[in-house]
Parts: sequence; structure tokens; C-alpha cells
Amino acid sequence: RLFDEIKSRVLETDLSVPVRRGDWWYYARTFEGREYAVHCRRPIAGPDDWTPPELDSASTVDGEEVLLDGNAEAAGHDYFALGALSVSRDGSLLAYSTDTEGDERFTLRVKDLRTGELLGDEITGVSYGATWSFAADHLYYSTVDDAWRPDKVWRHAIGTPAASDELVFHETDERYFTGIGATRSDRYLVIASGSKITTELRVLDATDPTGEFRVVAERREGVEYSVEHVVVGGEDRFLILHNDGALNFALASAPVATPGPEHWRTEIAERDDTRLEDVDAFADFVVVSLRRDALSQVSVVRLDPSAEPGAPLGTPEPVVFDEPLYTSGVGANPEWHQPVVRLGYTSFVTPETVYDYVVATGELVLRKQQPVLGGYDPTAYEQHREWATARDGTQVPVSVVVRKGVPRDGTAPALIYGYGAYEASMDPSFRVNRLSLLDRGIVFAVAHVRGGGEMGRGWYDDGKLLHKKNTFTDFVDAARHLVAQGWTSHQRLVAEGGSAGGLLMGAVANDAPQDFAGILAVVPFVDALTSILDPSLPLTVIEWDEWGDPLHDPEVYAYMKSYTPYENVVAQDYPKILAVTSLNDTRVLYVEPAKWVARLRAVAEADVLLKTEMSAGHGGVSGRYESWRERAYELAWVIDTLGAPEQPVSSVD
Repeated sequence: RLFDEIKSRVLETDLSVPVRRGDWWYYARTFEGREYAVHCRRPIAGPDDWTPPELDSASTVDGEEVLLDGNAEAAGHDYFALGALSVSRDGSLLAYSTDTEGDERFTLRVKDLRTGELLGDEITGVSYGATWSFAADHLYYSTVDDAWRPDKVWRHAIGTPAASDELVFHETDERYFTGIGATRSDRYLVIASGSKITTELRVLDATDPTGEFRVVAERREGVEYSVEHVVVGGEDRFLILHNDGALNFALASAPVATPGPEHWRTEIAERDDTRLEDVDAFADFVVVSLRRDALSQVSVVRLDPSAEPGAPLGTPEPVVFDEPLYTSGVGANPEWHQPVVRLGYTSFVTPETVYDYVVATGELVLRKQQPVLGGYDPTAYEQHREWATARDGTQVPVSVVVRKGVPRDGTAPALIYGYGAYEASMDPSFRVNRLSLLDRGIVFAVAHVRGGGEMGRGWYDDGKLLHKKNTFTDFVDAARHLVAQGWTSHQRLVAEGGSAGGLLMGAVANDAPQDFAGILAVVPFVDALTSILDPSLPLTVIEWDEWGDPLHDPEVYAYMKSYTPYENVVAQDYPKILAVTSLNDTRVLYVEPAKWVARLRAVAEADVLLKTEMSAGHGGVSGRYESWRERAYELAWVIDTLGAPEQPVSSVD
């Protein structure tokens, strides 16, 4: 029933808003009954064609080319995911990589788009991404070590055997990932090597693909930075977003020839209330992505065409939206010379929306809002931002979305979601499947707990390492706030979290079982101490900057042991628990939730269910229909646990 509800609200045959790169418009089609997208392109009308064509979603159009059909690639496999889909700068070659197991190891292939021929360039065991040289004669990629850590960057000459590929960089420090990309201008290749708290970048002129990479700034513990190429007053400079003496990050610039920290000139200073998150440079403007008031926002800096070399960047101007809670961000913008910025926008009640922001005028041009079938009316719902007082006095933001008319007398059922790790922010977003909850009178809430990034870098720092328990107590206090404000009662409240948020679920189940009717833990990191103690396990050493190193630090060992869910199961009454795991998950091994569930069943009074996806990875199953079925199962459990109506209601009395 829930699967049918979700499916009935989705326009199954549809296409994305075309994105221009070079002489082509690129877009993805979906077709009713097919699990995966079909990636296509068609020629632009001319050099000044910046208006995306309005295409028929049900049929092909003149000049349309199919680059990659995910359904054909997935044929014969239970799982399918793309790790790279990169067209060369001249539009002639496509590099793409596929994973058919769910273990995030990909096979990289190259297709000649002029002939449709699949070339002999096939490379196995690669990590995410693939980056072209300027002339498309070389392709860069990364591979992983035995612990699934991307540690090597390789250069492949098109038309040569993979065995002859050249190792460009090897990161030997086990705390660091590495990978390769390019600046938006395509002028510079960038090798990024970073731990959770430290960055070191190397750059190379992309027109000299066999040259030597040079370091931008030597790694210094605790200093993170990124680089982007910009031209100001005819001068090539690097924009450097960094946290060197700037907790919430500052934006600096430096000459390309001398990019070291001693040459960094501040362009946008750090602010206590603003976390600078990203920067994208174009030929005529710069886009800054930031976070303020627990909302993601975008600002644009117009470059002065008459500026002298060395001139300052200019003043950012915000792109303003009306809703009190929303998420805005930079979309796909592959061109360097373009007059518009593609933006994405959503909220808890507004479906995914695509705008083009006209930089010269400040106009927002609506390109598409994702259709929601079945008569969806956003005015039938309301979203709120509330502030829960944590036990140490900290104000924790809590987002609430509800169908209008739901009573605030403590009788409504509710689902509260949390994550709280890696500075990841749980921003407002629209989900079709959530309507199946809201239309049954269920309140949906997000607790923006410490350990996430909603309130800046300090918010993250206060929820990691030896402050990790703040994440758990914030969540419990947010749940109690919902009850105190009349949104729900403890007997009608289910909590949900996945991965590191699954650790959160296990912790609150141990610490405050009486506060919840149920716990939904998806690929939950519930045996954290055991995993972080074993350097041979995937990604363990990298994680020491997030959780601490219990192998060498007794204080960290004792602290992690005191909160790891598996270690703290006791003989008490637990809420109902549904744990969902995936057999091929390389990030949180299936043995973790299996052990946790076994201990809960052996020690405690608990109604515990373990569901294992046999052909899936950390992100669950891969096809869209299978994903809907997976989510429908989880929502059915939530609805049953809450005692909510089996059928949605058109209005709530």
C-alpha cells in the first residue's frame, strides 16, 4: 500500500532540466517501469543559447543522443551505481564507472561519443570520479587500498593498456583520503589529500597533463583549505577557502604563481554567525555558498570588468528566498563563460525546484519544480523552526513539518530524525514518501544536534571526539521539547537515524528508552568501539579524527566504551527497534547491527527486528523502485509502531 502511495505521487516518465556544456545540452530521462536514468544530450541552437530547451519527457527529440542507459548497464545485476559520468571538454569522449556489487569499487570505461564505440580503455578497482586533461588525451582516476581508503592517483593515456598507467601521487598517511578533480575553468587539475581536519592540495596546468604537480600549501595539522581558479583584472589567481585562524572559514586569494599562505589576501573575512562552505568561480562572477541561521544560502560576487590586476574581489550579494525554512544551493554549472547560475531550492513543503539566477539583473528564472501527482497542495502543510534547550543550556534548532489541523495536545504521533556527525547538516528538503506520514497526521521533526554543521564549525566541534555525548543528549532534549510543546507524547514518538545517526539511535535507546515508542536504525554504526579499535577495517584510521583513537589513548577508549551502543545494552525495557543493514556495506559492516540485535534479544526486554538487504551497499538498494519498496517497508513499521491510521486522511480534524 505504501509503495503504491509513493509511486502514485511520482511522475515516472520525466526528465531533468538540461544543463549546457560546450555545444550541447545535457539531461537525464526516466521512464515508467525502468529503475535507472538514461543520460542524453542534444546540440545547442547557437553560442548565445542559454535558455534550456523544453523537451517532451515521453519521446526523443531531433538530434538527441543517448550517452548512457543505466538500465542497459544494470541488466543482469541486482545492484547498479555510477561512480563517474564525465564528458571531455570537447564533448567527444565519455568516461564513466560502474559498481554492480554495492562495495563502492568501480570499473572505469571510455566511450567515443562520435561513433558510439566503447574503447578498449577499461580499468577495474577504481574509486569515485574521473577527470579529463584539457585536451582529453589523458584521464585521471584514483584507487583504494585494502582498507577501502582512496590512496593513489593515476594518469591514463587514452588508447593504452591500464597496466601502463602512471602513478602520479601516493598518499601514505593512513589518516588521509586522496582524489583528483579540476577547477571550474578546467585550467588546473587539483589533487586533494585530506584527513577529517587537515588538507594539502597539489595543482597542475591541465594543458600540460604530464607535468609535475606543485603543492599549494603544505599540510599543517588542523588547517583545511580548497582552491578555485579566478581571473580578476586579467590576473590569474587562486581563491582559497580556509580555516587558518578562522574557525568558520575565510576566503582569501593569491597569485597562481605564488599560492602559499604567506601570499593569502583576505577577500571575505570570517564571521561568527556565518560558515563559508564553498566557492565557485566563473569568468564574470563568483558564487559563495554559506550557512547562516542554520540555513544554507548563496551569495554572488560580480567581477568588475574594468578592475586592475590585484584588485579585491568585491562584495557578495545574497540570493533571497521567502520561506522561513529552506535549502538553496549551487546546481550543475559546467560552463566557465555563462551569464546565469543554476540553483537548486527546496523546503519541507516545496518540492525540488530549479532556478537560473541571471547575474546581470538579479532575476530568478524558474526552470522547473518537480511535479507531485495526486493533487499535492503545499498550503495544506506548515513548517516551523523551534529551539530546544539542551541540558547544558545550549539552544538546539528543531525543524517541524506537519499537516495543518494536527492537534498540539500531545495526542499526535511523531517521527523525529537525527544525525549529528562529520559536520553534515540535515537541511530542509522535500520527500514524496514523507507525505505518507504527514497525511496520516504524523508530525515530522529534525533535531539539528551538535556534531552536525547547521550552526557552524563550533557546532560540529562540540559534538565530536570527547564531546560526542552532546549529540545524544541534544537529541533526547529535542524529543522532550516536542513533548513539552504538545506536538506528541513519548508513547507516540519514533526516532530515526542512519549510519552515524544509527549510532545516535543506539545511544538514545540505551540512555532514554522510556522517551520513545520505537527506534528505526538504518545501517547503524552501533559497534563503534570495536570498529575504531581495528586499523585493518575499512576507513578506521581516517575516522580517528572524528571519534578519537581508542587504540592508543586510554581516555578515548573509556569514553567510547561508555557510549557505544553494543557495549551498553542492559537488562531494561527497550522501545521497539527496527535495524536495517546491507550485506555489501563497506562503511558499516553488517555484523555490527547483527551483533547489536543479538545482544538486545539476549539481554533485554525488546521487540527487535533485523532486516538485511542482500544486494545493496551503504546507501541501500540501487534502483528507484526498489528504493521506494525499501522505504515503504520502513514507513510501514513506523506507522504500525505509532498506531497511526492505515489509510491517509484528506484532512485532520
